Amino acid sequence: MRLLLLSNSTAPGRGYLEHATDALGEVLQDVRRLVFVPFALADHDGYTATVAKALAPFGVEVAGAHQDDPIRLLNSAQAVFTGGGNTFRLLRELYRRELLAPIRDRVAHGTVYIGSSAGTNVACPTIRTTNDMPIVQPPAFDAAGFVPFQINPHYLDPDPGSTHMGETREERIEQFLEENDVPVLGLREGTWLRREDRSLTLGGDESGARLFRRGSEPAELRPGADLGDLLASEIA
Repeated sequence: MRLLLLSNSTAPGRGYLEHATDALGEVLQDVRRLVFVPFALADHDGYTATVAKALAPFGVEVAGAHQDDPIRLLNSAQAVFTGGGNTFRLLRELYRRELLAPIRDRVAHGTVYIGSSAGTNVACPTIRTTNDMPIVQPPAFDAAGFVPFQINPHYLDPDPGSTHMGETREERIEQFLEENDVPVLGLREGTWLRREDRSLTLGGDESGARLFRRGSEPAELRPGADLGDLLASEIA
């Protein structure tokens, strides 16, 4: 299984996906055709065009999953990229179009999976650690399960000087852990996970990530950290 799970697709002062150029170049090295899943945003054509332009320097031909028979597209592509936006809308469309199982099958058989933001959320067992508002209701929260733990993209650290009276991201994750005994990886902006079969590595910005486990203090992780132990609960 080959995964690239990005916290975000756009960084301040940089173009779409530009901050992850090196990581994308590595995972797309042998990819000529890619299926883009645009369903987290409403404008599927415009979103697909943005991705096609960003990936053109890699020599990758991009087709939107909405533009043709998605099963035929998946079977002829070497990669699938699920873009960010609203996670609830994305998952509803994956269920409605019956695409979760076919994507799982292709990724299990070697198709590269790239996700950003909402696309990273749906790579988890469920979408219950998304930051998004539930603007629509999917039939279930169960997602693709390409990793056996949860991810919180766009993780923000508590600001001790803030006058905001709402919950911090840390508090929300701790509440999740009160009900669910599964690790949660908070990916800060500019970071990503790379999976190559049983290898799992943190990459990207020096800010790194934060790992939450029930009954333990959050652990700070830096780029290059080996996270293979998070795959231990996965059925071989």
